[in-house]
Amino acid sequence: MAQTSSVVRPGGTEPVNTAARVRRILEKSLPGAQILRIEPLGADTRASDDTGKASGYGIPLCIEVSERGTTRRLVLHTASKNEFGHDRRADRAEEVLLAADTFDSIPRHVGVLDVGAYRGSDDFVSLAGTGEFYLLTTYAEGRPYAHDLRHLARTGMATALDLERLETLIEYLSNLHAVKPRPARAVYARSIRDMVGGGEGVFGIADSYPEGVPGASTARLERIEELCLAWRFRLRRHSDRLARIHGDFHPFNVLFGEGKELSLLDTSRGSLGDPADDVSAMAINFGFFALAHPGAWRDALQGFFHGFWSRYVLRSGDDGVYDVAAPFLAWRGLVLANPKWYPALGTEQRDRILGFVEKVLESERFSPAIADEYFDT
Repeated sequence: MAQTSSVVRPGGTEPVNTAARVRRILEKSLPGAQILRIEPLGADTRASDDTGKASGYGIPLCIEVSERGTTRRLVLHTASKNEFGHDRRADRAEEVLLAADTFDSIPRHVGVLDVGAYRGSDDFVSLAGTGEFYLLTTYAEGRPYAHDLRHLARTGMATALDLERLETLIEYLSNLHAVKPRPARAVYARSIRDMVGGGEGVFGIADSYPEGVPGASTARLERIEELCLAWRFRLRRHSDRLARIHGDFHPFNVLFGEGKELSLLDTSRGSLGDPADDVSAMAINFGFFALAHPGAWRDALQGFFHGFWSRYVLRSGDDGVYDVAAPFLAWRGLVLANPKWYPALGTEQRDRILGFVEKVLESERFSPAIADEYFDT
């Protein structure tokens, strides 16, 4: 039985010996079982009317085996890449692992024999019996850029190195965002959907606010959510803006050494989305750090905020960032005003941040001048 197929991998398409792979998997799960037949379980082709169902999120294989004199059927499921929240390998891993964790909890449901990942053309790695996943990375030297912003807010004095580092941030982002993947529509829509409705997005952050937070009433948070939801459909037509992004470009994920060489931590959300995500994530922090020190906005951070936007647009040529920035600024503002993340924030400071959020969401196009009204203390 020399059945082969193809599997799409990051590096291209690799021929797969299906029978050899299945045989190896069964050797681990059902030692001694013999494969009699392998066939795909396709779409609902038997329906003669308009109730026929198209293929789902993968094409499972039905495997007929002989085991100790009896014949039984098994199904090998493989998640496939599509635009329904399965476009990232991590999404597909989540789908498979969730199935492995839940199938046996439902009465009369099909049971799970094994769960794992494919490796190479005919090999696999079993994950049965494992727990949480882990990630081992290299170490980045340097201090978070947040230290620079605290110093600027406290002293109101910008050094030559401060200005050089600001330019470094702008240069880095403009180069990062210059990479424009295609096709863009489904990936861009996913990124906007995650930004608004994801657990780390607007809805998830709003849900994490404790009851009765001064300056962040339930009615206020609900109104901000509604405004963000309206922006989601406005942004969907801007799929041509899809770019490579960091996805969490805030001052605690950007490290600087002694000079202006930077290192980054924790790229997020698939590293694809709208450049406004990265620009907004950093920019709003110039205002946030100014709130801790009266006069810090006028003395130093106002110039950094306005310069960051204007210099980025000049270097990247992306004037359209002002058209789409509002919900990204709102999302980051909700994080900064959330006592789960910043428990020492005062009521007046929270009110200023959320006031800024409301104003940018209600504006047709973002103007950096809006920040002067809310961060100048």
